[in-house]
Amino acid sequence: MRFLDHLEEWLITLLMAAATLLIFVAVVHRYSAGVPIAGVQDALLKLDLSWAQELCIYMFIWMAKFGAAYGVRTGIHVGVDVMINRLPENTRKIYVLFGLLAGATFTAIVGTLGATFVWDIGHTDSVSPDLELPKWMVYLAIPLGSYLMCFRFLQVAWSFARTGVLPHHDVAHVEGIGEEIGEPVIGDNLHPAPVKT
Repeated sequence: MRFLDHLEEWLITLLMAAATLLIFVAVVHRYSAGVPIAGVQDALLKLDLSWAQELCIYMFIWMAKFGAAYGVRTGIHVGVDVMINRLPENTRKIYVLFGLLAGATFTAIVGTLGATFVWDIGHTDSVSPDLELPKWMVYLAIPLGSYLMCFRFLQVAWSFARTGVLPHHDVAHVEGIGEEIGEPVIGDNLHPAPVKT
């Protein structure tokens, strides 16, 4: 599980950093190509970055699909649970498990439909407009991200059924602060923040 967790985090980080860098380079290229500096303008005009926007869109789609699975695992998705938290503990547990299993079912359906679509489009000659990538490679984010999200829903549901604890994300917690000097970290997934009254 640690390998999958780290792979998920590294993939999201890498895609976000690469897309940001590519957008920066493309914007600098676009605006500096119009600067009339002999030699520099000619060199910049020879560079073709017309594919940058398309690649950035694909990277953000992949990042969003895997980021959604990360959100389920760490408890950072927004949820309206005011009424559910006021229910008696046994009733609350049933509703939470139902919600998690409904999320798993939905993402499994989306993943299966996405896999069918990828399979169908993989048997065509369809390619992306600028990069000319096979379209099945672009749309592969849908089944992979959806199945990973389904797995994360099932993982959280299993953990919640056994322990009664959901992943919790404290917005005030900064990862790495306190860990370096051996202090216990309050507010991470393993140590929920205390409730202030």
